[in-house]
Amino acid sequence: MAKQPMLKFVSLERDMPEKRPPDLRRTDFNEIYAEYADAKAKEQSSRCSQCGVPYCQSHCPLHNNIPDWLRLTAEGRLEEAYEVSQATNTFPEICGRICPQDRLCEGNCVIESSGHGTVTIGSVEKYITDTAWEKGWVKPIKPHAERTESVGVIGAGPGGLAAADVLRRQGVQVTVYDTYDRAGGLLTYGIPGFKLEKDIVMRRNEQLEAGGVTFKLNCTVGKDISFADIRKAHDAVIIATGVYKTREIQAPGVGGVGLERAIDFLTASNRKSFGDAVEEFDSGRLDAKGKRVVVIGGGDTAMDCVRTSIRQGAESVKCLYRRDRANMPGSQREVANAEEEGVQFEWLTAPKGFVGDPVTGVMVQKMRLGAPDATGRQAPEVIEGADYVEDADLVIMALGFEPEDLPTLWDEPELPVTRWGTIKTEYVTGATEMDGVYAVGDIVRGASLVVWAIKDGRDCAEAILERLNGVADIAAE
Repeated sequence: MAKQPMLKFVSLERDMPEKRPPDLRRTDFNEIYAEYADAKAKEQSSRCSQCGVPYCQSHCPLHNNIPDWLRLTAEGRLEEAYEVSQATNTFPEICGRICPQDRLCEGNCVIESSGHGTVTIGSVEKYITDTAWEKGWVKPIKPHAERTESVGVIGAGPGGLAAADVLRRQGVQVTVYDTYDRAGGLLTYGIPGFKLEKDIVMRRNEQLEAGGVTFKLNCTVGKDISFADIRKAHDAVIIATGVYKTREIQAPGVGGVGLERAIDFLTASNRKSFGDAVEEFDSGRLDAKGKRVVVIGGGDTAMDCVRTSIRQGAESVKCLYRRDRANMPGSQREVANAEEEGVQFEWLTAPKGFVGDPVTGVMVQKMRLGAPDATGRQAPEVIEGADYVEDADLVIMALGFEPEDLPTLWDEPELPVTRWGTIKTEYVTGATEMDGVYAVGDIVRGASLVVWAIKDGRDCAEAILERLNGVADIAAE
């Protein structure tokens, strides 16, 4: 068979301007894409059955009015669709990108259940909000009247920022304290840029700052400022720190060179995307290029680590998980994406120890699923005599996160916590037993989804507004 000639991509815009069709001479790629995206958004939205029981809406933590903004999109009424979408969601363009829709709205779509494929709700949500920013439909934060009351928010992640947005729009003075040099928390430093572009997050930060929210960054509570001083400075305080303490493995070889925490690996990668100088990355320590990478864990953070490693040019990437694929806590869509990109999954495997310092391998023990545990989930059991060593130059621990000991770190022994170390609050309002102190997001729920943090932040802000309005009414009397 004759050898086929190598195909060369020819750009009419770049290589052959004289041969461009008249329509392409007047239209750039972004405009062509916008027309295509608009058609796809309308096509997908028109597939919504407008069912009497919108399971998509009931399975969305924010209870977004999904059927209505899909209908408006199908009719080409994008600005109205955006207004409906943002009425219940502070950051729809972020949720459209990173929500696990396969476990929430899309996974409960009636059309999906009937076997015809889900309406791509997340993609439509992303598109209408991106369009809203481009068209200038996103309104700046301009309170009708300024209030004298102030609220301090500890943590500039999705929960804290959602609360700050709601409060500031009502004229409340808001100050956000965060230990990092950029606001956004997990959105900025925990989620890779290929899933959530950082300019999308920075744009929201800039909107909040332009709207009057004060950010005190590089500010660690308990070190640079005390919790007591924050309480004194504000009428109410919201704790929205998230959970960043990594679950540890107790095994031989732990602590050796080449064993890294997922949060450190992802943060270094995201800092490089901002153009920061990152010593741990530049030295090669947190750079996966040319390395045999093993990621331990089965959640979304593990998927972020394996996919980031692929993009950094790892020689090979393997993911060890102690249960099977059906029992993974992470998004199945993320797993499929990782497999398409070349990640190898070793199901029913768990680390027993680590070889070498620097690390050269992971001692792996094979598992099987035994009897269900108290939650009904099958517990993994060790298969004796089935151990082996998995070669590795970089091992990333992605076993989940736990809350830090805030009462000790902040010298606040009265701060109420549960037996898991999370802040103990009232359901919905986020109020704690300490007067004027609230908490939202992962520091209350444990490691959870961004969309739940947004809901908590919005609900808590509404509760604080009710409290402030009640105090104002009493004062007026």
